[in-house]
Amino acid sequence: MPETITTQVLIVGGGTGGTCAALQAARRGIQTTLVSEFSWLGGMLTSAGVAVPDGNELIALQTGLWGQYIQTLRQKQPGGLDRSWVSLFSYHPRIGAEIFAHWVQALPNLQWITGQVPLAVQKTQNRITGVRFPDYEITAQITLDGTELGDLLPLADIPYRWGWELQQEFNEPSAPQAWNDLTQRYPVQSPTWVVLLQDYQDNAPKIPCPPKDSSEQFHGAWDNYGGESFLNYGRLTDHLYMLNWPIHGNDYAENLNRLVESETAKQEYYQEAQWHSQSFARYIQTHLSPRYGLAADAFPAPSQGAFALHPYFRESRRLQGQITVTEKMILPQSGGRVAALPTDTQGQVTAIAVGNYANDHHYPGVDFHLQPKSMRWGGRWTGTPFALPISALIPDTVAGFLVCEKNISVSHLANGATRLQPIVMSLGQAAGMMAALCVELGCQPQELAVRQVQEALITDPLAPMAVIPLLNLPPSHPDWQEWQR
Repeated sequence: MPETITTQVLIVGGGTGGTCAALQAARRGIQTTLVSEFSWLGGMLTSAGVAVPDGNELIALQTGLWGQYIQTLRQKQPGGLDRSWVSLFSYHPRIGAEIFAHWVQALPNLQWITGQVPLAVQKTQNRITGVRFPDYEITAQITLDGTELGDLLPLADIPYRWGWELQQEFNEPSAPQAWNDLTQRYPVQSPTWVVLLQDYQDNAPKIPCPPKDSSEQFHGAWDNYGGESFLNYGRLTDHLYMLNWPIHGNDYAENLNRLVESETAKQEYYQEAQWHSQSFARYIQTHLSPRYGLAADAFPAPSQGAFALHPYFRESRRLQGQITVTEKMILPQSGGRVAALPTDTQGQVTAIAVGNYANDHHYPGVDFHLQPKSMRWGGRWTGTPFALPISALIPDTVAGFLVCEKNISVSHLANGATRLQPIVMSLGQAAGMMAALCVELGCQPQELAVRQVQEALITDPLAPMAVIPLLNLPPSHPDWQEWQR
């Protein structure tokens, strides 16, 4: 018989957003339960291997749990963080996982359960009351979906989107006007199974050919960069290199609808994606240098040491929420460099998280053009900032439920900018604060006052978080809180 647990806030999924939601709710003093599939917390940042995160690199945007994470990495990562050219922050995935585990284990009111996936969602009329797992039945006042693919949405019969929208739906400038070969071949963005290479100096252990070899797809992978620059894209310390390369690389997008068809189909995709990355690593060893081999012990079991525990997903099932974030909402205003702040019908600013990454879409072999959202800042290129509204985390009619990952209410196109690690951390922190306030006030997410959520985030004693993008105002400034208000 499954063990029965009653808690105040339940977070399903120990990814980037789910972990941050659990931390924020528990730090607020709420009895919190976090259920993860894997032994590492952090998702994209750790168990998926993307240890060179994108976006929110400016000091003014290093706030909340994201800022605390970067500060802790600087203390914990030997050799520093400035190693790759794709990111200002490069670290060992294991160190990131240790940071999250330490933070979680330091909170006595936060229960962390591993090795569990959701099987069913418990509902009373239109209210979510808990989730059933293989070994547990957990009842909660507020349940958050922090899974990589929005797994609770179909289990709870909550309306969601998967894939593209045509231009007629949201009037997005970059959206296709009709279904075409691109939308059919790539229903969602391509995931990547990250693998870490190691420079063994002399000949590395030979990488075996996987049962399904795709080496013919990698020709020209580093032609425009050179071998050294290609590897330094994801260089870490200790002669390690993260492979998450989009150009004739290890993005894998064959029949992506399998991810949401069945568990059997999803596992079939997983195996092929891992083989694809193994083929890419072997291609590098064969065609670039035999000194590069699979890293040893970079990830825990059941990984083979060099391979991430699961794919890096760039897109998920996406909630149909109170409002849908669309491409125009993340683009800079005409003549400016910042997107318009989200507001409600009364003109009140509804922002609860800030991002700035370019709108980045991955479709292997396709150069997909989107409306630009980049600018020069401090002598380098960065993305134009935007803020996300509270209503993108809240379903229309279902009570007791929030989302906190890439499964927010967002269009396929806008997801290219909202999916990045720092903003998902911020979304998770905001969702955790919202859940905590619901418990404190005895209300539902739909009843929360956005000003109350914003004030709680801005004044959080451990990880105060920006809700408005103010690039000239670092969080250390004495007037930071007042300007955020």
